[in-house]
Amino acid sequence: MAGSPLAYELSKFCKYSRQLRHTLKDTRSAFGDVERCGGFWDGDLQHSWREEEDYIQSVITRPPCLVILGQSCYAKASVVNELFGEAVLPTLQGSEVSPSWRMLRFKFGPSRTLRLTLPDSFELVDSLAAYEQDWTTVPRADLELHGEHRTDVALASAVVEVVLNHSLLKDGAEVVVSPSNILGLNTKQVFSKCTEDVLPVVLYAVNHERLSDQDVQELADIRAGFPETPIFFIRTRDCEREQTTAEPTLLQQLSGMGFQVLPSNRHSGSSNTAQPSNRHSGSSNTAQPSNRHSGSSNTAPPSNRHSGLPGTPSSRRLPPSRLVEKFEQFPSLLLFVRGVLQTHLVRAACVLYSAHTRCLQLFIASAFDMARDIMITPRRIEYARARERELYDSLVAISDRKQDEIKNLIRETVTNIREELLADAASYSFIGVDLTDSGELLDSKQLRSCTSQIQDLVLNKLNTAVAGQLIGSVDCLRESFVGTLARCIQSLEKDGGDVEDCVASVHLKQVLNAAYQVEVTVHKSASLLRVLWEKMKQLVQALPWNAPKRVDADWKKKVASDMLGSLSESRLARSMCAQFKDRLCNSHEAFTSSLKQLEVQHCGRLERTEEQRMKLRKVYAPTLAHLALESTSLRDVILHGMPQLGREIGRGQYGVVYACDSWSGRSSLAVKSVVPPDEKHWNDLALEFHYTRSIPEHERIVMLRGSVIDHSYGGGCSPAVLLVMDRLQRDLYAAIKAGLDAVSRLQVALDVVEGMRYLHSQGLVHRDIKLKNVLLDKKNRGKITDLGFCKPEAMMSGSIVGTPIHMAPELFTGKYDSSVDVYAFGILFWYVCAGTVRLPHVFEQCASKDHLWNSVRKGARPERLPQFDDECWALMAACWAREPTARPLLGNVQPQLRRIMDRFTSRHEAPSAGTIPGS
Repeated sequence: MAGSPLAYELSKFCKYSRQLRHTLKDTRSAFGDVERCGGFWDGDLQHSWREEEDYIQSVITRPPCLVILGQSCYAKASVVNELFGEAVLPTLQGSEVSPSWRMLRFKFGPSRTLRLTLPDSFELVDSLAAYEQDWTTVPRADLELHGEHRTDVALASAVVEVVLNHSLLKDGAEVVVSPSNILGLNTKQVFSKCTEDVLPVVLYAVNHERLSDQDVQELADIRAGFPETPIFFIRTRDCEREQTTAEPTLLQQLSGMGFQVLPSNRHSGSSNTAQPSNRHSGSSNTAQPSNRHSGSSNTAPPSNRHSGLPGTPSSRRLPPSRLVEKFEQFPSLLLFVRGVLQTHLVRAACVLYSAHTRCLQLFIASAFDMARDIMITPRRIEYARARERELYDSLVAISDRKQDEIKNLIRETVTNIREELLADAASYSFIGVDLTDSGELLDSKQLRSCTSQIQDLVLNKLNTAVAGQLIGSVDCLRESFVGTLARCIQSLEKDGGDVEDCVASVHLKQVLNAAYQVEVTVHKSASLLRVLWEKMKQLVQALPWNAPKRVDADWKKKVASDMLGSLSESRLARSMCAQFKDRLCNSHEAFTSSLKQLEVQHCGRLERTEEQRMKLRKVYAPTLAHLALESTSLRDVILHGMPQLGREIGRGQYGVVYACDSWSGRSSLAVKSVVPPDEKHWNDLALEFHYTRSIPEHERIVMLRGSVIDHSYGGGCSPAVLLVMDRLQRDLYAAIKAGLDAVSRLQVALDVVEGMRYLHSQGLVHRDIKLKNVLLDKKNRGKITDLGFCKPEAMMSGSIVGTPIHMAPELFTGKYDSSVDVYAFGILFWYVCAGTVRLPHVFEQCASKDHLWNSVRKGARPERLPQFDDECWALMAACWAREPTARPLLGNVQPQLRRIMDRFTSRHEAPSAGTIPGS
């Protein structure tokens, strides 16, 4: 085991840890920028990220360490010597009883040295035997504890640190040997000490046929304290075999303690780990180094990789414990070490990728909200302005007509409650008035007080009754105008921030209140009562009152009757309407002014929102997508290695496509190799990867199965990104050129529409629908591929992208939506119906790309060919309509295509391969 396979596995772990550490550093920086910007970052996201960051740190900052436990110090020494390929530790001599050994820690250094250190890294100044002689094997005297040293916990806790220049330790890995026979330390303390600050891979050396009671107790303690830790059990060469078979075997003992142990007769693994793999091998069971990392499949990846990676540390279980019965099978340790280390790395990469994708999804949702806010807010303001004007005009018109209504209402109210008022007045008891025994008044002052009290009684009751009638008459206005309009204004003020000058909702209430002095939230308004009260008092104050001989019920009724008779309904109604009009105009002007302030405020806010949206699209989302590509690519290369590139099967503007026989347990794949020349292309590719991989699997979309970043490409200066996807037979361009029959072409067109509808349902716009981006399987069914320009509609920045002849006119303006895909399909359908790949005549005449674009903007479209029937021509012409709103919805295109196809398939004679004949 002294060779390089295990050393390479540890080195590979360290290499991947460095890559993950670099990605984590960039992620911290990106998240910090997002948090400082504000608007996108929330508390839950921050809390989750802190927990995830702590977990990732616990994996990538700790060196891998082989922690060796065992039944005796000499059993552990045998394993150590096998690991290093030399006698680093002394082994048992004769029948000597196993002594007490200190804990040992092996680290890398340029020369072989030995020192004694305390747990706090202080070196003990002690005379060691290794100082007095040249040594290759650690002197036993420096390992053993004698006498009082065994019971002195402080002295027993000292660690023998051995520094070796060995490939196994070269990249920072360590080997730790647990202490033996140390009193005063329990098993959990010893195990915690051995695994402190390292990423442990635990081995247990067995040199007896069965475990002793003490061994069982120690393992039970480890199992209870560290239940997820797998252990590699290995019998040493000098294992003492006992003859009796009455007691349970070692495997039975381990199983009885709850260990899920894989016995040695499963995956012996000694022969398939001996030779190095070749470049691009993609093998999962090789152990030797290769500059195209082989990966491993000894632990299964998540079941549905393309639907998103798991995001919790428990999403991938550690491999089971192993029991190796023969020391000759010790090389199978390699598979165990690989499984444990890979699991830790994959967990960390999955957690990091989960944080990236969660943040990206938050960005996309924020972009949609921002786009909607920018589009809807001006419309809401305009709606509020128009609706309030409608309310104002209605109330002005009502106020001109309302005088007679108010007059009649007052007259009816007085008539209805006259008898009740007179009765109440007759039985009224004066307050604060002294009468003579005969009921006469003493002076004129008392007359005025009595008159005033009767007046207050009558006017108060009359006022309340009239106000109730007026309030009921405006309920319909409250329901018609206040509800929707008030909610709109309140929403605008809430979105606009806390600005005291913007009190449009208050002024809106005043507009309605001004008409009838009605508070929206109060059933009976104090304002209306006060207005009626004052007006009525003005009308009755001038009445002459004669001093009565006696103040009795008849006098009280006469005073009340005279007051009611003196009220002028016309004057009261006219005065009230004039007052309403003045207040209505003032409230309308105040509302208009406050709405203008609100509009100015929102204008500034929307400008800031657009700046944020641009920064999100141009900076934050691409940066996170780049990091997500790195984290998931690292996961894929750890699990599956580099895909083996076969023959070239395609070449495009941004990369070369190679065949790949198998990768990640799948066969018949294609690998798109892209070398992004700059940061912008990196970000575009990363966004393509994110959007493609985030799409749930669909039969009309070519699915992305994984990605790998080849950091060795170009000497490491320009890494290549390998996108692995399903391989199909040919594209639609090649199929039409080869003479694909008309019915099959129509079926492919239907497939394309189905795929486009699915993309649009996911909020994505393809932006490059064309013949070469439609692939056909063995049954000539179509699938959409190359989502390089595919983006959510809210994340599109107006870039001019696509293939010239398939580009809708509005693409050149930078303002477009998903209808550009409908336009592109219309052009594609022209080729489907034509049965040829030759350019339309109008496009053949264009001398350059700019000439073609100008022609399309001016209305140039493909010509109608003789073989087109009316229904096919009408469909394609509708799809490439100049105005986006005039183009049909894909939900309407699909049934039209199905009718066309049914018509052709129902013919007794199949149409020729090259044309779709007319009906």
